Amino acid sequence: MSSQVTLSLNSAFRVAPVRRRTFGAFVEHLGRCVYTGIHEPDHPSADEHGFRTDVLELTRELGVSSVRYPGGNFVSGYRWEDGVGPVDQRPVRHDLAWHSSDPNTVGLDEFMTWAKKAEVEPMYAVNLGTRGVQEALDVLEYANAPAGTHLSDQRVANTGAEQPHGIRMWCLGNEMDGPWQIGHKTAEEYARVATEAARAMRMEDPDLELIVCGSSSSAMPTFGAWENTVLTEAYDFVDMVSAHAYYSEKDDDQASFLASADDMDHFIDAVVATADHVRAKLKREKRIMISFDEWNVWYQHRAESRPPSGDDWPVAPVLLEDIYSAQDAVVFGNLLISLLRHSDRVASASLAQLVNVIAPIMTEPGGRAWKQTTFHPFALTSRHAKGEVLQVNIDAPRFENQRFGSSSSADAVATWDDESGDLALFVVNRDASGSLSLGVDLAAGGFGELELVEALTLHHEDPYAANSADAPDTVAPQVNDTVVVEDGRLRGELPAISWSVLRLRRTAA
Repeated sequence: MSSQVTLSLNSAFRVAPVRRRTFGAFVEHLGRCVYTGIHEPDHPSADEHGFRTDVLELTRELGVSSVRYPGGNFVSGYRWEDGVGPVDQRPVRHDLAWHSSDPNTVGLDEFMTWAKKAEVEPMYAVNLGTRGVQEALDVLEYANAPAGTHLSDQRVANTGAEQPHGIRMWCLGNEMDGPWQIGHKTAEEYARVATEAARAMRMEDPDLELIVCGSSSSAMPTFGAWENTVLTEAYDFVDMVSAHAYYSEKDDDQASFLASADDMDHFIDAVVATADHVRAKLKREKRIMISFDEWNVWYQHRAESRPPSGDDWPVAPVLLEDIYSAQDAVVFGNLLISLLRHSDRVASASLAQLVNVIAPIMTEPGGRAWKQTTFHPFALTSRHAKGEVLQVNIDAPRFENQRFGSSSSADAVATWDDESGDLALFVVNRDASGSLSLGVDLAAGGFGELELVEALTLHHEDPYAANSADAPDTVAPQVNDTVVVEDGRLRGELPAISWSVLRLRRTAA
Protein backbone atom coordinates (compact mmCIF):
# COMPACT_ATOMS: atom_id res chain seq x y z
CA MET A 1 0.00 0.00 0.00
CA SER A 2 1.30 3.46 -0.90
CA SER A 3 2.22 6.06 1.68
CA GLN A 4 0.73 9.52 1.35
CA VAL A 5 2.69 12.69 0.48
CA THR A 6 1.02 16.10 0.41
CA LEU A 7 2.51 19.20 -1.19
CA SER A 8 1.31 22.68 -0.26
CA LEU A 9 2.13 25.70 -2.41
CA ASN A 10 0.76 29.15 -3.19
CA SER A 11 1.47 31.52 -6.06
CA ALA A 12 2.16 34.31 -3.54
CA PHE A 13 4.93 32.45 -1.67
CA ARG A 14 7.87 33.06 -3.96
CA VAL A 15 11.56 32.34 -3.47
CA ALA A 16 13.07 34.18 -6.45
CA PRO A 17 12.82 34.28 -10.23
CA VAL A 18 14.04 31.18 -12.06
CA ARG A 19 17.61 31.92 -13.12
CA ARG A 20 18.59 30.63 -16.54
CA ARG A 21 22.18 30.36 -15.34
CA THR A 22 21.11 27.56 -12.99
CA PHE A 23 21.28 25.35 -16.07
CA GLY A 24 24.94 25.84 -16.87
CA ALA A 25 27.49 23.13 -17.63
CA PHE A 26 31.25 22.69 -17.67
CA VAL A 27 33.78 21.86 -20.41
CA GLU A 28 37.27 21.10 -19.15
CA HIS A 29 40.37 19.91 -20.99
CA LEU A 30 40.00 16.58 -19.21
CA GLY A 31 39.70 13.14 -20.74
CA ARG A 32 37.51 13.15 -23.83
CA CYS A 33 35.38 16.18 -22.97
CA VAL A 34 37.00 18.42 -25.59
CA TYR A 35 38.84 16.08 -27.96
CA THR A 36 36.41 13.49 -29.43
CA GLY A 37 33.75 15.15 -27.25
CA ILE A 38 32.83 18.59 -28.56
CA HIS A 39 35.67 18.65 -31.12
CA GLU A 40 36.51 15.89 -33.61
CA PRO A 41 37.42 17.20 -37.07
CA ASP A 42 37.41 13.73 -38.68
CA HIS A 43 33.93 12.84 -37.41
CA PRO A 44 31.22 12.44 -40.10
CA SER A 45 29.13 15.13 -38.38
CA ALA A 46 31.98 17.65 -37.94
CA ASP A 47 31.38 21.19 -39.18
CA GLU A 48 33.92 23.49 -40.82
CA HIS A 49 35.46 24.22 -37.40
CA GLY A 50 35.80 20.56 -36.42
CA PHE A 51 32.93 20.59 -33.94
CA ARG A 52 30.64 17.57 -33.74
CA THR A 53 27.22 18.79 -34.80
CA ASP A 54 25.54 15.78 -33.14
CA VAL A 55 26.96 16.98 -29.81
CA LEU A 56 25.92 20.55 -30.57
CA GLU A 57 22.35 19.39 -31.21
CA LEU A 58 22.27 17.43 -27.95
CA THR A 59 23.72 20.41 -26.05
CA ARG A 60 20.92 22.62 -27.32
CA GLU A 61 18.34 19.92 -26.53
CA LEU A 62 19.80 19.61 -23.02
CA GLY A 63 18.96 23.28 -22.50
CA VAL A 64 22.38 24.40 -21.33
CA SER A 65 22.50 28.13 -20.58
CA SER A 66 26.19 28.77 -19.81
CA VAL A 67 29.43 26.80 -19.96
CA ARG A 68 32.45 27.11 -17.68
CA TYR A 69 35.82 26.69 -19.45
CA PRO A 70 38.71 25.56 -19.57
CA GLY A 71 38.82 24.06 -16.04
CA GLY A 72 38.72 22.79 -13.37
CA ASN A 73 42.00 21.45 -12.08
CA PHE A 74 43.37 21.84 -15.59
CA VAL A 75 43.24 25.64 -15.45
CA SER A 76 45.69 25.87 -12.53
CA GLY A 77 48.55 24.99 -14.88
CA TYR A 78 47.13 26.39 -18.13
CA ARG A 79 48.78 29.02 -20.33
CA TRP A 80 45.93 30.62 -22.23
CA GLU A 81 48.18 31.96 -24.97
CA ASP A 82 49.11 28.37 -25.98
CA GLY A 83 45.57 28.01 -27.32
CA VAL A 84 45.38 31.02 -29.65
CA GLY A 85 46.95 31.80 -33.02
CA PRO A 86 47.75 29.41 -35.88
CA VAL A 87 46.90 25.88 -34.77
CA ASP A 88 49.96 24.35 -36.40
CA GLN A 89 52.20 26.60 -34.30
CA ARG A 90 50.63 25.80 -30.93
CA PRO A 91 52.72 23.84 -28.41
CA VAL A 92 51.87 20.48 -26.93
CA ARG A 93 51.98 20.68 -23.15
CA HIS A 94 51.82 18.21 -20.31
CA ASP A 95 48.71 18.66 -18.19
CA LEU A 96 49.89 17.90 -14.66
CA ALA A 97 46.36 17.86 -13.24
CA TRP A 98 45.26 14.79 -15.23
CA HIS A 99 48.67 13.41 -16.35
CA SER A 100 47.78 13.91 -20.00
CA SER A 101 49.03 15.85 -23.01
CA ASP A 102 47.14 18.77 -24.51
CA PRO A 103 47.82 19.65 -28.17
CA ASN A 104 46.05 23.03 -27.69
CA THR A 105 44.08 22.47 -30.87
CA VAL A 106 41.10 23.99 -29.06
CA GLY A 107 41.61 27.21 -27.12
CA LEU A 108 39.78 30.40 -26.23
CA ASP A 109 38.79 31.45 -29.76
CA GLU A 110 37.62 27.98 -30.73
CA PHE A 111 35.63 27.69 -27.52
CA MET A 112 33.92 31.01 -28.22
CA THR A 113 33.04 29.82 -31.72
CA TRP A 114 31.58 26.63 -30.22
CA ALA A 115 29.68 28.60 -27.53
CA LYS A 116 27.96 30.71 -30.18
CA LYS A 117 26.98 27.57 -32.09
CA ALA A 118 25.74 25.91 -28.90
CA GLU A 119 23.84 29.10 -27.94
CA VAL A 120 25.44 29.23 -24.49
CA GLU A 121 26.95 32.02 -22.41
CA PRO A 122 30.68 31.57 -21.71
CA MET A 123 32.16 31.51 -18.21
CA TYR A 124 35.95 31.73 -18.34
CA ALA A 125 38.36 30.65 -15.60
CA VAL A 126 41.78 32.25 -15.15
CA ASN A 127 44.89 30.51 -13.80
CA LEU A 128 45.69 31.71 -10.29
CA GLY A 129 47.64 28.54 -9.51
CA THR A 130 50.91 28.86 -11.43
CA ARG A 131 50.11 32.36 -12.70
CA GLY A 132 48.57 35.56 -11.37
CA VAL A 133 47.35 39.08 -11.92
CA GLN A 134 49.20 39.91 -15.14
CA GLU A 135 48.07 36.78 -16.93
CA ALA A 136 44.48 37.41 -15.85
CA LEU A 137 44.68 40.92 -17.27
CA ASP A 138 46.26 39.65 -20.48
CA VAL A 139 43.55 37.11 -21.25
CA LEU A 140 40.89 39.69 -20.34
CA GLU A 141 42.44 42.19 -22.77
CA TYR A 142 42.69 39.55 -25.47
CA ALA A 143 39.08 38.45 -25.02
CA ASN A 144 37.21 41.65 -24.26
CA ALA A 145 39.15 44.77 -25.23
CA PRO A 146 38.08 46.59 -28.41
CA ALA A 147 40.58 46.51 -31.27
CA GLY A 148 43.48 48.91 -30.86
CA THR A 149 45.57 47.30 -28.10
CA HIS A 150 48.41 44.84 -28.49
CA LEU A 151 46.46 41.77 -27.37
CA SER A 152 43.07 42.76 -28.81
CA ASP A 153 44.75 43.26 -32.18
CA GLN A 154 46.15 39.74 -31.86
CA ARG A 155 42.58 38.51 -31.36
CA VAL A 156 41.46 40.36 -34.49
CA ALA A 157 44.37 38.91 -36.46
CA ASN A 158 43.64 35.39 -35.18
CA THR A 159 39.87 35.41 -35.62
CA GLY A 160 39.31 37.90 -38.43
CA ALA A 161 36.61 39.62 -36.35
CA GLU A 162 36.99 43.01 -34.70
CA GLN A 163 34.19 42.44 -32.18
CA PRO A 164 35.40 41.41 -28.70
CA HIS A 165 34.26 38.10 -27.24
CA GLY A 166 32.44 39.99 -24.47
CA ILE A 167 32.81 37.39 -21.71
CA ARG A 168 30.99 38.61 -18.58
CA MET A 169 31.53 35.82 -16.03
CA TRP A 170 35.09 35.10 -14.85
CA CYS A 171 36.25 32.52 -12.30
CA LEU A 172 39.26 33.57 -10.23
CA GLY A 173 41.05 30.23 -10.25
CA ASN A 174 39.77 26.84 -9.15
CA GLU A 175 39.64 24.89 -5.85
CA MET A 176 42.73 26.61 -4.51
CA ASP A 177 42.40 25.05 -1.02
CA GLY A 178 42.81 21.55 -2.48
CA PRO A 179 46.27 19.99 -1.89
CA TRP A 180 45.86 18.31 -5.30
CA GLN A 181 45.69 21.72 -6.99
CA ILE A 182 48.68 22.98 -8.94
CA GLY A 183 49.73 26.11 -7.05
CA HIS A 184 47.71 25.14 -3.95
CA LYS A 185 47.45 28.09 -1.57
CA THR A 186 46.47 28.93 1.97
CA ALA A 187 43.34 31.00 2.44
CA GLU A 188 45.44 34.10 3.08
CA GLU A 189 47.61 33.55 0.01
CA TYR A 190 44.65 32.95 -2.24
CA ALA A 191 42.64 35.86 -0.81
CA ARG A 192 45.49 38.22 -1.64
CA VAL A 193 46.04 37.14 -5.25
CA ALA A 194 42.31 36.81 -5.99
CA THR A 195 41.61 40.29 -4.60
CA GLU A 196 44.51 41.77 -6.56
CA ALA A 197 43.31 40.08 -9.76
CA ALA A 198 39.70 41.15 -9.21
CA ARG A 199 40.64 44.77 -8.47
CA ALA A 200 42.84 44.95 -11.57
CA MET A 201 40.30 43.25 -13.84
CA ARG A 202 37.64 45.75 -12.74
CA MET A 203 40.01 48.58 -13.71
CA GLU A 204 39.87 47.16 -17.24
CA ASP A 205 36.12 46.49 -17.12
CA PRO A 206 34.07 47.43 -14.03
CA ASP A 207 31.01 45.50 -15.20
CA LEU A 208 32.50 42.01 -15.06
CA GLU A 209 30.90 39.36 -12.87
CA LEU A 210 33.69 37.82 -10.79
CA ILE A 211 33.57 34.50 -8.95
CA VAL A 212 36.00 33.87 -6.12
CA CYS A 213 36.92 30.32 -5.09
CA GLY A 214 35.13 28.88 -2.10
CA SER A 215 36.41 25.74 -0.45
CA SER A 216 36.60 22.82 -2.86
CA SER A 217 34.25 20.73 -0.71
CA SER A 218 32.15 21.07 2.42
CA ALA A 219 34.08 18.06 3.76
CA MET A 220 37.40 19.94 3.60
CA PRO A 221 38.95 20.96 6.95
CA THR A 222 39.22 24.45 5.48
CA PHE A 223 35.48 24.77 4.73
CA GLY A 224 33.82 27.78 6.32
CA ALA A 225 37.02 29.34 7.60
CA TRP A 226 38.28 29.54 3.99
CA GLU A 227 35.16 31.38 2.79
CA ASN A 228 35.39 33.73 5.78
CA THR A 229 39.03 34.64 5.12
CA VAL A 230 38.67 34.96 1.35
CA LEU A 231 35.46 36.99 1.40
CA THR A 232 36.74 39.29 4.14
CA GLU A 233 39.53 40.29 1.76
CA ALA A 234 37.73 40.14 -1.59
CA TYR A 235 34.15 41.13 -0.70
CA ASP A 236 34.08 44.51 -2.40
CA PHE A 237 35.52 43.20 -5.68
CA VAL A 238 33.59 39.97 -6.34
CA ASP A 239 29.98 39.00 -6.98
CA MET A 240 29.87 35.28 -6.26
CA VAL A 241 31.69 32.57 -4.31
CA SER A 242 32.00 29.09 -5.81
CA ALA A 243 30.67 25.84 -4.36
CA HIS A 244 31.55 22.33 -5.56
CA ALA A 245 29.87 19.04 -4.57
CA TYR A 246 29.82 15.49 -5.92
CA TYR A 247 27.76 12.55 -4.68
CA SER A 248 27.86 8.78 -5.10
CA GLU A 249 26.58 5.63 -3.46
CA LYS A 250 29.22 4.48 -0.96
CA ASP A 251 29.59 1.20 0.94
CA ASP A 252 26.25 -0.05 -0.37
CA ASP A 253 24.55 2.79 1.56
CA GLN A 254 21.72 3.31 -0.91
CA ALA A 255 19.49 5.23 1.50
CA SER A 256 22.08 7.95 2.24
CA PHE A 257 22.80 8.34 -1.46
CA LEU A 258 19.11 8.84 -2.21
CA ALA A 259 19.10 11.64 0.40
CA SER A 260 22.12 13.44 -1.14
CA ALA A 261 20.17 16.65 -1.74
CA ASP A 262 19.92 17.07 2.04
CA ASP A 263 23.68 17.62 2.02
CA MET A 264 23.46 20.12 -0.85
CA ASP A 265 20.80 22.05 1.09
CA HIS A 266 23.04 22.16 4.18
CA PHE A 267 26.07 23.13 2.07
CA ILE A 268 24.30 26.09 0.45
CA ASP A 269 22.89 27.25 3.77
CA ALA A 270 26.36 27.14 5.35
CA VAL A 271 27.98 29.17 2.55
CA VAL A 272 25.15 31.72 2.73
CA ALA A 273 25.59 32.01 6.51
CA THR A 274 29.33 32.61 6.15
CA ALA A 275 28.90 35.16 3.35
CA ASP A 276 26.27 37.02 5.33
CA HIS A 277 28.49 36.97 8.42
CA VAL A 278 31.20 38.72 6.40
CA ARG A 279 28.61 41.15 5.03
CA ALA A 280 27.56 42.07 8.57
CA LYS A 281 31.16 42.26 9.76
CA LEU A 282 32.13 44.62 6.92
CA LYS A 283 28.83 46.53 7.11
CA ARG A 284 28.12 46.17 3.40
CA GLU A 285 24.81 46.36 1.57
CA LYS A 286 25.46 43.96 -1.30
CA ARG A 287 24.99 40.23 -0.85
CA ILE A 288 27.47 37.72 -2.20
CA MET A 289 25.74 35.07 -4.31
CA ILE A 290 26.78 31.46 -4.96
CA SER A 291 28.11 30.02 -8.18
CA PHE A 292 27.61 26.26 -7.74
CA ASP A 293 29.92 25.72 -10.67
CA GLU A 294 30.69 22.03 -10.14
CA TRP A 295 28.00 19.52 -9.16
CA ASN A 296 27.08 16.01 -10.19
CA VAL A 297 27.01 12.35 -9.29
CA TRP A 298 30.61 11.11 -9.56
CA TYR A 299 32.02 7.72 -8.54
CA GLN A 300 35.52 8.93 -7.74
CA HIS A 301 36.62 5.57 -6.32
CA ARG A 302 36.12 3.73 -9.61
CA ALA A 303 39.02 2.80 -11.88
CA GLU A 304 37.83 5.15 -14.62
CA SER A 305 38.62 8.11 -12.36
CA ARG A 306 42.31 7.19 -12.04
CA PRO A 307 44.51 9.22 -14.43
CA PRO A 308 47.45 7.73 -16.35
CA SER A 309 50.82 7.55 -14.62
CA GLY A 310 54.54 7.15 -15.27
CA ASP A 311 55.73 7.87 -18.80
CA ASP A 312 52.22 7.71 -20.24
CA TRP A 313 51.00 11.23 -21.16
CA PRO A 314 48.21 10.47 -23.68
CA VAL A 315 46.02 12.99 -25.48
CA ALA A 316 42.36 12.72 -24.44
CA PRO A 317 42.51 9.46 -22.49
CA VAL A 318 39.35 7.74 -21.32
CA LEU A 319 38.84 9.33 -17.90
CA LEU A 320 35.88 9.75 -15.52
CA GLU A 321 33.49 8.11 -17.99
CA ASP A 322 30.90 7.05 -15.43
CA ILE A 323 27.83 5.28 -16.77
CA TYR A 324 24.78 6.49 -14.88
CA SER A 325 21.88 4.41 -13.61
CA ALA A 326 18.21 5.20 -13.14
CA GLN A 327 18.92 5.76 -9.45
CA ASP A 328 21.76 8.16 -10.29
CA ALA A 329 19.36 10.16 -12.46
CA VAL A 330 16.82 10.42 -9.62
CA VAL A 331 19.48 11.75 -7.23
CA PHE A 332 20.73 14.06 -9.99
CA GLY A 333 17.22 15.43 -10.54
CA ASN A 334 16.89 15.96 -6.79
CA LEU A 335 20.11 18.01 -6.79
CA LEU A 336 18.54 20.26 -9.42
CA ILE A 337 15.53 20.63 -7.13
CA SER A 338 17.89 21.82 -4.36
CA LEU A 339 19.56 24.35 -6.66
CA LEU A 340 16.20 25.75 -7.77
CA ARG A 341 14.96 25.88 -4.19
CA HIS A 342 17.89 28.17 -3.37
CA SER A 343 17.46 30.50 -6.35
CA ASP A 344 17.47 33.45 -3.97
CA ARG A 345 21.21 32.87 -3.40
CA VAL A 346 22.41 30.44 -6.08
CA ALA A 347 22.88 32.79 -9.02
CA SER A 348 24.69 30.36 -11.30
CA ALA A 349 25.43 26.64 -11.49
CA SER A 350 27.48 24.40 -13.76
CA LEU A 351 26.88 20.70 -14.21
CA ALA A 352 30.30 19.03 -14.32
CA GLN A 353 30.71 18.03 -17.05
CA LEU A 354 28.99 18.21 -20.44
CA VAL A 355 30.43 15.44 -22.64
CA ASN A 356 31.99 12.03 -21.81
CA VAL A 357 33.50 13.12 -18.48
CA ILE A 358 30.85 12.38 -15.78
CA ALA A 359 28.48 13.68 -18.39
CA PRO A 360 24.88 13.51 -19.66
CA ILE A 361 26.15 13.23 -23.25
CA MET A 362 28.43 10.38 -24.37
CA THR A 363 30.24 9.93 -27.67
CA GLU A 364 32.09 7.25 -29.56
CA PRO A 365 35.20 8.48 -31.41
CA GLY A 366 34.11 8.54 -35.02
CA GLY A 367 30.73 7.14 -34.05
CA ARG A 368 27.53 7.71 -32.17
CA ALA A 369 26.46 10.21 -29.52
CA TRP A 370 23.87 9.18 -26.96
CA LYS A 371 22.04 10.34 -23.84
CA GLN A 372 22.81 9.14 -20.35
CA THR A 373 19.99 8.75 -17.82
CA THR A 374 20.92 12.12 -16.26
CA PHE A 375 20.25 13.92 -19.54
CA HIS A 376 16.51 13.75 -19.01
CA PRO A 377 15.93 15.48 -15.65
CA PHE A 378 18.30 18.27 -16.68
CA ALA A 379 16.68 18.82 -20.08
CA LEU A 380 13.13 18.72 -18.73
CA THR A 381 13.86 20.99 -15.76
CA SER A 382 15.68 23.49 -17.97
CA ARG A 383 12.80 23.45 -20.46
CA HIS A 384 9.91 23.79 -18.03
CA ALA A 385 11.21 25.74 -15.01
CA LYS A 386 10.22 29.33 -15.69
CA GLY A 387 8.76 32.33 -13.97
CA GLU A 388 9.11 32.26 -10.16
CA VAL A 389 10.37 29.51 -7.87
CA LEU A 390 7.71 28.80 -5.24
CA GLN A 391 8.05 27.60 -1.68
CA VAL A 392 6.78 24.04 -1.32
CA ASN A 393 5.81 22.54 2.03
CA ILE A 394 6.12 18.76 2.07
CA ASP A 395 4.25 16.42 4.38
CA ALA A 396 5.69 12.97 3.75
CA PRO A 397 6.83 9.86 5.60
CA ARG A 398 10.51 9.62 6.44
CA PHE A 399 13.13 6.95 5.84
CA GLU A 400 16.21 6.12 7.89
CA ASN A 401 19.73 6.43 6.52
CA GLN A 402 23.24 6.33 7.95
CA ARG A 403 24.38 9.79 6.96
CA PHE A 404 21.43 12.01 7.85
CA GLY A 405 19.56 9.84 10.32
CA SER A 406 16.14 10.52 8.87
CA SER A 407 15.09 12.09 5.56
CA SER A 408 11.82 12.93 3.85
CA SER A 409 10.71 10.28 1.38
CA ALA A 410 9.66 13.01 -1.03
CA ASP A 411 11.31 16.22 -2.16
CA ALA A 412 9.91 18.82 -4.53
CA VAL A 413 10.10 22.31 -5.96
CA ALA A 414 7.63 24.25 -8.10
CA THR A 415 7.82 27.11 -10.59
CA TRP A 416 4.98 29.42 -11.60
CA ASP A 417 4.80 31.73 -14.59
CA ASP A 418 2.10 34.38 -14.11
CA GLU A 419 2.18 35.45 -17.74
CA SER A 420 1.68 32.04 -19.34
CA GLY A 421 -0.19 30.47 -16.43
CA ASP A 422 2.24 27.53 -16.39
CA LEU A 423 2.85 25.64 -13.16
CA ALA A 424 5.61 23.01 -13.06
CA LEU A 425 6.15 20.57 -10.18
CA PHE A 426 9.41 18.65 -9.96
CA VAL A 427 9.03 15.77 -7.49
CA VAL A 428 11.18 12.85 -6.36
CA ASN A 429 10.31 9.73 -4.43
CA ARG A 430 13.59 9.04 -2.64
CA ASP A 431 12.37 5.97 -0.77
CA ALA A 432 13.42 2.56 -2.07
CA SER A 433 10.71 0.76 -0.13
CA GLY A 434 7.63 1.69 -2.10
CA SER A 435 5.49 4.13 -4.05
CA LEU A 436 4.00 7.38 -2.74
CA SER A 437 0.47 8.65 -3.33
CA LEU A 438 0.81 12.32 -4.18
CA GLY A 439 -1.79 14.91 -3.32
CA VAL A 440 -1.68 18.65 -4.07
CA ASP A 441 -4.48 21.12 -3.25
CA LEU A 442 -4.38 23.47 -6.23
CA ALA A 443 -7.61 25.33 -5.56
CA ALA A 444 -6.20 27.17 -2.55
CA GLY A 445 -2.99 28.23 -4.28
CA GLY A 446 -4.18 31.33 -6.11
CA PHE A 447 -3.38 29.86 -9.54
CA GLY A 448 -6.89 29.96 -10.98
CA GLU A 449 -8.35 26.85 -12.54
CA LEU A 450 -5.59 24.51 -13.73
CA GLU A 451 -5.56 21.63 -16.17
CA LEU A 452 -2.96 18.90 -16.51
CA VAL A 453 -0.70 19.33 -19.53
CA GLU A 454 1.79 16.52 -19.01
CA ALA A 455 3.02 14.11 -16.35
CA LEU A 456 6.35 12.36 -16.96
CA THR A 457 8.16 10.01 -14.58
CA LEU A 458 11.70 8.66 -14.81
CA HIS A 459 11.82 5.24 -13.12
CA HIS A 460 13.05 1.73 -13.76
CA GLU A 461 12.19 -1.46 -11.89
CA ASP A 462 15.94 -2.06 -11.68
CA PRO A 463 17.37 1.13 -10.10
CA TYR A 464 20.80 0.21 -11.48
CA ALA A 465 19.62 -0.05 -15.09
CA ALA A 466 21.55 2.25 -17.42
CA ASN A 467 21.61 3.47 -21.01
CA SER A 468 24.24 2.64 -23.61
CA ALA A 469 25.01 3.49 -27.21
CA ASP A 470 23.22 0.29 -28.26
CA ALA A 471 20.27 0.84 -25.91
CA PRO A 472 20.04 4.60 -25.36
CA ASP A 473 16.41 4.56 -24.20
CA THR A 474 16.56 1.87 -21.53
CA VAL A 475 15.94 4.55 -18.90
CA ALA A 476 13.87 7.50 -20.07
CA PRO A 477 10.85 9.47 -18.82
CA GLN A 478 7.50 7.83 -19.47
CA VAL A 479 3.96 9.20 -19.31
CA ASN A 480 2.56 8.76 -15.80
CA ASP A 481 -1.12 8.10 -16.48
CA THR A 482 -1.97 7.87 -12.76
CA VAL A 483 -1.70 11.66 -12.45
CA VAL A 484 -5.02 13.49 -12.73
CA VAL A 485 -6.50 16.84 -11.73
CA GLU A 486 -10.03 16.67 -10.34
CA ASP A 487 -11.99 19.29 -8.39
CA GLY A 488 -8.95 21.48 -7.89
CA ARG A 489 -6.75 18.67 -6.56
CA LEU A 490 -3.85 16.86 -8.22
CA ARG A 491 -3.45 13.16 -7.46
CA GLY A 492 -1.04 10.51 -8.69
CA GLU A 493 1.33 7.67 -7.86
CA LEU A 494 5.09 8.13 -7.66
CA PRO A 495 6.96 4.82 -7.89
CA ALA A 496 9.89 4.05 -5.60
CA ILE A 497 13.13 5.80 -6.62
CA SER A 498 11.60 8.07 -9.24
CA TRP A 499 11.81 11.63 -10.55
CA SER A 500 8.77 13.32 -12.08
CA VAL A 501 7.81 16.56 -13.78
CA LEU A 502 4.13 17.48 -13.61
CA ARG A 503 3.02 20.34 -15.84
CA LEU A 504 -0.21 22.26 -15.42
CA ARG A 505 -1.65 25.32 -17.12
CA ARG A 506 -4.25 27.87 -16.20
CA THR A 507 -7.37 27.40 -18.29
CA ALA A 508 -8.82 30.30 -20.25
CA ALA A 509 -11.43 32.30 -18.36
